[in-house]
Amino acid sequence: MADNRLARRLHGVLRRTRRDYAAGHDRPLGGYLAAMAGFAAYTAALTTVVRRSGRPLPERPEPWDLVLTSVATFRLSRLLSKASVTSPLRAPFTRYVGPQGPAELHEEAQPEQGRHTVGELATCPFCMSVWVASALTAGRLLWPRATRTAMGTLSALAGADALQLAYGALVGRTTGD
Repeated sequence: MADNRLARRLHGVLRRTRRDYAAGHDRPLGGYLAAMAGFAAYTAALTTVVRRSGRPLPERPEPWDLVLTSVATFRLSRLLSKASVTSPLRAPFTRYVGPQGPAELHEEAQPEQGRHTVGELATCPFCMSVWVASALTAGRLLWPRATRTAMGTLSALAGADALQLAYGALVGRTTGD
């Protein structure tokens, strides 16, 4: 009986908190809470795998690894969250709106509960980067050579993208297009 009253009171507090926080906007706090729990489980699993591998953790990250991880995280996050070619991965949770920059799409999260939070995560390179950086860091600890090779490839793609954009801007400037 007391447990039931406590559950009702807690539910009421949570409902009022959600209403007061949202200030009239549709904010899926429950979905965000589920995403945070999913990320906690994801990082706990990666941490467990790294610990069980028996590999020692580095004293501190090397500057080159920070640069490589940053650029690779940037490129993979944009590839997963914005690229045309990866749109089938996002399609169950998003709606196509239109093009957004070279080889990128503007998509919006589907409004249905359960899909909205995943859609927001899947279309936000900033949100995606937390997951990607965690995976790349775990990969660097577990399979350093293979992960550095993959991160080098992603970094080369980011450099190539920058060169393509710079070249396009230069051609547009010289031809007046």
